[in-house]
Amino acid sequence: MIGAMTLVILAQPLMGNAFAQTSAGSPPAADTGDTAFMLISAALVLLMTPGLAFFYGGFVRSRNVLNTLMMSFMLMAIVGVTWILWGYSLAFAPGLPFIGGLQWLGLNGVGLETTDYLKGSNPAELVSYAATIPHQAFMIYQAMFAIITPALISGAIAERMSFRAYSLFVLLWSTFIYAPLAHMVWAKGGFLGLAGGLGALDFAGGTVVHISSGVSALVAAIVLGPRKTHPDRLSPPHNVPFILLGAGLLWFGWFGFNAGSALSVGSGTSGALITNLATTAFVATNTAAAAAALMWLILESFLRGKPTAVGAATGAVAGLVGITPAAGFVTPLSAILIGFITAFVCFYAISFKHKLQVDDALDTYPVHGVGGTVGAILTAIFATTQVNGGGKDGVLRGNFGELGVELVAIVVAYVIAAAGTWIILKIIDATVGLRVKEEAELQGLDINEHGEEGYNSEFGGDRPIQ
Repeated sequence: MIGAMTLVILAQPLMGNAFAQTSAGSPPAADTGDTAFMLISAALVLLMTPGLAFFYGGFVRSRNVLNTLMMSFMLMAIVGVTWILWGYSLAFAPGLPFIGGLQWLGLNGVGLETTDYLKGSNPAELVSYAATIPHQAFMIYQAMFAIITPALISGAIAERMSFRAYSLFVLLWSTFIYAPLAHMVWAKGGFLGLAGGLGALDFAGGTVVHISSGVSALVAAIVLGPRKTHPDRLSPPHNVPFILLGAGLLWFGWFGFNAGSALSVGSGTSGALITNLATTAFVATNTAAAAAALMWLILESFLRGKPTAVGAATGAVAGLVGITPAAGFVTPLSAILIGFITAFVCFYAISFKHKLQVDDALDTYPVHGVGGTVGAILTAIFATTQVNGGGKDGVLRGNFGELGVELVAIVVAYVIAAAGTWIILKIIDATVGLRVKEEAELQGLDINEHGEEGYNSEFGGDRPIQ
């Protein structure tokens, strides 16, 4: 990392080209409203990472709360640097159908231009990712997705993976799994997406974010093995208010995640209909989250006797996951159904995971992997060009072939995430090792991995297992 950063900093010709790109000529001016909207949306997506930290941190034992918070928070540091150095180029620069080129390393040539930076590659009609905002605004918005996606995986391996191994894992995972998947789905000429690919619909990250992280989380939990206290000595969440706070921050930030994926606040047309994708995605996001939280509470009330705060938070997150790929393609009524169906399936997926006794500590795969899969399938069913003329009709509009395309995208995401994660973890295990020592796991990762504790001893908390 230090060597790569030094090479980029010392590469004066590259840096000169990057700054020259912003000053030479007179490119079309960026739309101030769209630019402001995208910068705010990027900030909202970034807020989701601390939100995820609180959401996950509330579930674990108090002696591991800081370690769990850090496993999300530190992604803002690692990916915040690597995205600039190589991540953005690999994900979005024109290149091969499966991976981007190297021409944008260190943001070489990525400046404040609004258009024409994609000229010279196929499909020829696509010359910009977002023609009304600076190229760097699009880049930093996508950086926030790259930050939170590997952070989701931490929920599966909480309370037992060493911080050094996890840091190396997310560095490799974001480079070799996230970047290729983002390129295939969202980049120009990507194998799976609408920009010259198979035409899979993924508005804001059902396959790229949730399926990839969920499947990787499941593989990581299996490779790493269960906690020493699993399944006989499991503890309840140590801080339910943290869970609700985290879920609330995620819900709030998700408006930037989904509505921001419209890349503009401007209106358009689909035939004779006026459309506004940012508004559509915003409404769908809130509607699906509300419907899913409601469904989860109903299920708990009828099947377990009492609706819980943890259930409400988990249901809302499941609904947000399910609507992510569909947000800019479906109507509000469809969003309600997506929320209901996703929550129902995820609720039983968690129960099934417990029967299998796989120690996915915080249910990352049942919520994100299963929820992302269900959301992708439902996108192919409910999508309509009356909402988004740049998308495609789904099964309910007579386009049965779209379901097949979406299933291909799901399978590709599963294979890349599962195989890639297994390889990365095996390499790390053979070099620096994956797990903390048993004594450290039982005593707590906060004091052993970070040399500090989340709570002063006078406030109590769980005691180390003797």
